[in-house]
Amino acid sequence: AVYKPQRKYKRQSVAEKLLDEESKVHATLLEYGSFTDNFLRYGFSRQGKIEKAEDKKMVLPTGLASTGKNDAYSDDDLQAAEELRIKTLMTEMAAMGTEESRLTASTVGQIVGLQSDEIKQIVSEYAEKQSGLSAEERPERLGAVQQHRRKLASLNKQILQKTKLLEELQTKCVDLQAGCNEAKKTLNEIKNYTEKLGKEVAALETVESQADSSVLQKLQALVAMNENLKSQEQEFRSHCREEMARLQQNIESLKAEAAENGEEKEPTKIIDQQYKVEREKLQKIRLLLARRNREIAILQRKIDEVPSRAELTQYQKRFIELYGQVSATHKETKQFFTLYNTLDDKKVYLEKEVNLLNSIHDNFQQAMASSSAREQFLRQMEQIVEGIKQNRMKMEKKKQENKMRRDQLNDEYLELLEKQRLYFKTVKEFKEECRRNEMLLSKLKANLP
Repeated sequence: AVYKPQRKYKRQSVAEKLLDEESKVHATLLEYGSFTDNFLRYGFSRQGKIEKAEDKKMVLPTGLASTGKNDAYSDDDLQAAEELRIKTLMTEMAAMGTEESRLTASTVGQIVGLQSDEIKQIVSEYAEKQSGLSAEERPERLGAVQQHRRKLASLNKQILQKTKLLEELQTKCVDLQAGCNEAKKTLNEIKNYTEKLGKEVAALETVESQADSSVLQKLQALVAMNENLKSQEQEFRSHCREEMARLQQNIESLKAEAAENGEEKEPTKIIDQQYKVEREKLQKIRLLLARRNREIAILQRKIDEVPSRAELTQYQKRFIELYGQVSATHKETKQFFTLYNTLDDKKVYLEKEVNLLNSIHDNFQQAMASSSAREQFLRQMEQIVEGIKQNRMKMEKKKQENKMRRDQLNDEYLELLEKQRLYFKTVKEFKEECRRNEMLLSKLKANLP
């Protein structure tokens, strides 16, 4: 506190305004009483005084200027001019009181708090200028090594500041890159989800276009009704909860009042009766809601059981394919049975023929031995020939009958083919009429208000 600088003088407001920086510095030092004691004691070097006098073109008083020494000044002349200048500045000063010359801690705190950033910037600029001025004004006092150290320290300080700034920028860049990657990832997820939803919507639109429009409209109406009933159920439940909370609060308040008044039995009975009535109402509403839900479920199952037009067409195609396969298998089986029966009949007739030839061969020698045996053998042969002719006639008759039956079945088959063609034509016309009917109904519904 002993060596703390104190302001002794204050420059008057009516004084002339100072223009150059050196005069402002001198005036400030004079206000604190430091210029006359220290500055004049040590002063500038001779070379510094001559350089400052030459650079700044310092104006000397008229008494010294009349001597005609404008090119080179002596030390005594410069010292006299400096003393005269100090005296001129001192005449513009006024003494300050002890209380006025001190700055309180609160005042300093307000100044620092208001312009702390500007003060820091000015202090750093002042330190840089001061170091530059000291290096320029007193080159003979500072050695080359010390100047190099100061410049090196200044450069190191700047390098540290720039390095710190670079690290901060790199950190911000990493954070921004991470945020950018996260945003890109989120964008890709949203795009994939959007594509998935688009595919599902397209599939649903395809199914909707293939389905029956009337059934689809009924289904949409039932789904909307179901959603509406669900929302009404939720609202009703929330309303019931609020009503129950209100009634319980009323019950509690009534119990409290009855306890205070000593009349608890009669209000409790009334509250119990009201509670039972409300509970019965709630039970009835729940039963009604359950019945409605069952009806909706039954209708939903019925709607699901009714196949659409696309399903019916698919079923028809599958049944036609199955019928074709069964018909081909049946035809092949019948051909196998016919072939088997034909071969079996052929085998029977061949066996009979072999047996007949064997008996003729065996009995031929004996029959030729006598005339009576020969005649008997000839009669037997005639009988056998007659039997073969009769069998042949029967087979011819059976063949004609089968041929007639084949022709009859062929005619029936042609009639059935004609009926089938007529059926397919009728079905096609019916489908076309149904489509036209649906179009007309949709136009009629669209025109209705």
